[in-house]
Order: sequence, then structure tokens, then C-alpha cells
Amino acid sequence: MGLLIAGVLLWSGAHLFKRVFPESRAKLGSAGRGVVAIVLAASLVLMFLGYRHATGPALWIADPSLMIVTNGLALFAVYLMAASVGGTWITQKLPHPQLTAVKAWAIGHLLINGTLASAVLFGGLLVWATLSVILINRQDGSPSSVVAVSPGKEVVTGVAAVLAFGGIAFIHISLGYPIFV
Repeated sequence: MGLLIAGVLLWSGAHLFKRVFPESRAKLGSAGRGVVAIVLAASLVLMFLGYRHATGPALWIADPSLMIVTNGLALFAVYLMAASVGGTWITQKLPHPQLTAVKAWAIGHLLINGTLASAVLFGGLLVWATLSVILINRQDGSPSSVVAVSPGKEVVTGVAAVLAFGGIAFIHISLGYPIFV
């Protein structure tokens, strides 16, 4: 469990560093990007290994029928990630689409995974994403972006999200985590 906690803390700290300590981050200059990238890569490894090897009690028993809700939230999260890159209509309506994607993904996974390790991983990332939105809004205000929206861009984003979700589902199943009950 220590690796998992360390991974979540490193991930959160690396992302929040710029917001909490802007002067220190500015002093690092462009070299700071490399340092942050290395810390983030290490945090992902720690979270993956920590979650795979974590033991602990079940905190709640999930209703298997919630798997459809989890899959819906995960697909929505993948769509938000794709939309944030492509600049679709939802990025004009929903501030912070990437952080909202993390929150949707985390909530979906908390619904179906009742272990202590899941609470640490998904709950920790939910707290990080929520705190990030609060800090960004406090420092920068709510974002307001206006992009040219085309039906073709919307279709491409939707298809990309479905294909990415399929790839993620395949990896999930390959690792031994079911996505259907």
C-alpha cells in the first residue's frame, strides 16, 4: 500500500507544484518540465505496481449492475480527453475538461471497486482533480475558450473516443480487470 500512496502523492504533488509554489516552479525554467515529467512517470509506475500488489479490506461491496454506469463514466472521460485536444463544443460549455474527465473516471471506478486500494487510488485522484480545479479557478478564474466548432470535428472526436475506449477496455481485460459482469 505504501507504493500506491507514494504514487498518488507524487502525482498530486508534481501537478500541484506549479499552483502552490509558482515562484519555485518558475525558477526551474524549462528544465522543470523534464523534472516534472520524470516525477510523473515515476508516480505512474508506483501507482500501477502499488495497486497491483496492494492488499487490504473490502470497504464496500459494489453492486455489479453499476458496471454499466462505470463504463458510461469511463467513456465520457475518454470523450472529454479527446474533446480537450480537439476543441469541440463541450470544451466551450464545460471548464477544465481534462480534470472533469479524471473526476468522472474516478467516480466510476469508486462505484465498482470497494477495496481500500481502490479508495486510495481513485479517491486520491478524485481529490487531486477537485483541488486542481479549485486552485486553477482561484488563480486564473474560470476559463473561457471559444473555438470554431465543425460537425466533422465532433464526429472525429466521438469516433476517436470510442476507439480509445475500446483499446483501454482491451488492456483492462488483458490485465485481468473485467469491464462487464
